[in-house]
Amino acid sequence: MFFSDLKKMLKENIRDYGMFIALFAIIIGFSILTDGVFISPRNISNLINSVGYIAVLAVGMTLIIVIRHIDLSVGYLAGFAGAIVAILLTRYNMSIFVAIPIVLVLGIVVGLFNGFLVGKVGVPAFVVSLAGMMIFRGALLQVTNQTGTIIIKNQTFNNIGNGFIPDFPFINIEGIHVVTLVIGILGICLYIISEFRNRNKKLNYNFEVPSMPIFTLKLVLVSAMIGYITWILARYNGLSWTVVIVLIVTALYNYLTNKTVLGRHIYAVGGNPEAAALSGINVKNITYFVFASMSMLSALSGILYTSRLQSATTTAGMGFELDAIAAAYVGGVSAAGGVGKVTGSIIGALVMASLSNGMNLMGVGISYQYIIRGAILILAVVFDVVTRNRNS
Repeated sequence: MFFSDLKKMLKENIRDYGMFIALFAIIIGFSILTDGVFISPRNISNLINSVGYIAVLAVGMTLIIVIRHIDLSVGYLAGFAGAIVAILLTRYNMSIFVAIPIVLVLGIVVGLFNGFLVGKVGVPAFVVSLAGMMIFRGALLQVTNQTGTIIIKNQTFNNIGNGFIPDFPFINIEGIHVVTLVIGILGICLYIISEFRNRNKKLNYNFEVPSMPIFTLKLVLVSAMIGYITWILARYNGLSWTVVIVLIVTALYNYLTNKTVLGRHIYAVGGNPEAAALSGINVKNITYFVFASMSMLSALSGILYTSRLQSATTTAGMGFELDAIAAAYVGGVSAAGGVGKVTGSIIGALVMASLSNGMNLMGVGISYQYIIRGAILILAVVFDVVTRNRNS
């Protein structure tokens, strides 16, 4: 009975659990192939921190693809936003509490303009974003024309991409970051409480739920994974500010997409724009919001990347959009729109970053890395098409 229920649950929820299984397999595989170097605290910490700016982009790209559009401008917009915040901090000596909001608002304005062209004027999103890609590439070169790389000496700003949250001053356990452990334990507790609430809510509406043994197994496995990653990070320097920002963004957008009317409208537009319009949903406003959200997250991604490098470079943002799109598709977003989860795209970003990191540790050539990552992307889209056809 247990195994039949498990098989049924995996079959019905393969989109949700497939990437977790893939990530787990990648971690085990590279841990064996690299003699444990891949799973070392230092490498895992660097891996998670390095994927932050792509993870933020993947969150926004999820909503873009869900409503059946694409945004190719996000990479160079991130690079341009990073250059602008660098100029504000170095040339005009602005506080980060002024410079960062200015750049985020700039991203929102750009997104609203893109959304207007797509939603109101009717220009295809591919054309709008391709034009934006070229415009921001040129703008980035223009603002860095005089100095080239802009070095940022503001330590507070640089800590966003390189710093770690402080530990308790009154608790000192050698080699262990206690605050990270506490946050991990709280995260596990919140996850378990949330799962029980969702289960009880479904039972109240007579919806089908997994059997209690399967439900318990899921709680144990996910909690163990959260706990293990938390333990690894706590043995190095703890949670970085980049990870904290990614977790906040993920939590906010996960709540938005799952618990709000706006979130339901976004998925309704992605599922069938014509039917959504006939049901009273303002498709144009949804388009404005999603594109504005995407560009704001692009600006945030540029801030994270610039902070991590401690400088703004002329090549910043190159290829970011492709990594974000790949993370979204690998994370389970449907190419046909209307399907996809923010959390799935975060896992997708981790999968792609883990592949690159593991292959680098093994000394795999960059040419083979691109081939393998491209093959993974094709497999993810083929999987989406096959499962969608099977369900229909």
